[in-house]
Amino acid sequence: MTDPVVERIFELKKKHNAIILAHNYQRGEIQDVADYVGDSLGLSQQAAKTDAELIVFCGVHFMAETAAMLCPEKTVIMPDENAGCPMASMITARELREKKKLYPNVKVVCYVNSTAAVKAESDICCTSANAKKIVASIPENEEILFVPDKSLGAYVSSCLNRKMIFWEGYCPSHHRILADQIVKLKSEHPDAKIVVHPECTSDVIALADHVASTTGIIKYASGNHSKEYIVGTEIGILHRLRQENPEKIFIPVTPLSDCPNMKLNTLEKVMWSLEDLQYVVTVPEEIAVKARKAIQRMLDLS
Repeated sequence: MTDPVVERIFELKKKHNAIILAHNYQRGEIQDVADYVGDSLGLSQQAAKTDAELIVFCGVHFMAETAAMLCPEKTVIMPDENAGCPMASMITARELREKKKLYPNVKVVCYVNSTAAVKAESDICCTSANAKKIVASIPENEEILFVPDKSLGAYVSSCLNRKMIFWEGYCPSHHRILADQIVKLKSEHPDAKIVVHPECTSDVIALADHVASTTGIIKYASGNHSKEYIVGTEIGILHRLRQENPEKIFIPVTPLSDCPNMKLNTLEKVMWSLEDLQYVVTVPEEIAVKARKAIQRMLDLS
């Protein structure tokens, strides 16, 4: 029997010529009703491509901002306006401007997990998937300030042997993944492949067989012949991993790597957002113009 909430969502979606975009960390039932499931930038690119007039973005606020900037002619709404990102909140545009005064010639590489206002103060954006490529594109003689994720920055720095200045930001959900937990799980599952996100700490990354973005983890699991995987990222990804690889076993490093902000969205809130056409996400044009330049520079290189 079809869930009446799901039926209502599909009815409203058709009425408003809407699409639903869901991040890989969303609740499984939201991923199941979405038109596209993916990482933050991939979803924003889908938003830009679609003919839909209304975009229901099931993720956190900075992701919906990016979608709104990339497709200003469309309406972007979030089911829960309180779904923010702790890492994105660890830096403000004002703080970044003050930091830049200390390093007048620095190039600011900004992880997309940041507000539009911070992106607007940056030279170029990056994702966890393309961060190495973006940093490598900057001449060796230029100083780099990497914001806001010190863990992703440290990973890129170690891969490229490139010194950088790091902002002291991080993802609480990924920092709850501990090396000791992985060692214990590996002893219990010796044949399992260890896959982790680069937002994890360096000691966790050192234990991994594969380090990748959410999309990269999904591709790795689908293309690898191993039957078991120890997964070091936010646990929402397990839904898609298991759905796409039913014959394989996926073991989370810890159930504590669960982002409460990502999980604020529910099916009922998706339905209500379509009924009331809220909460609309907009970015002031003077900020959007600058932020788009940093995003576009990244897209040109990718």
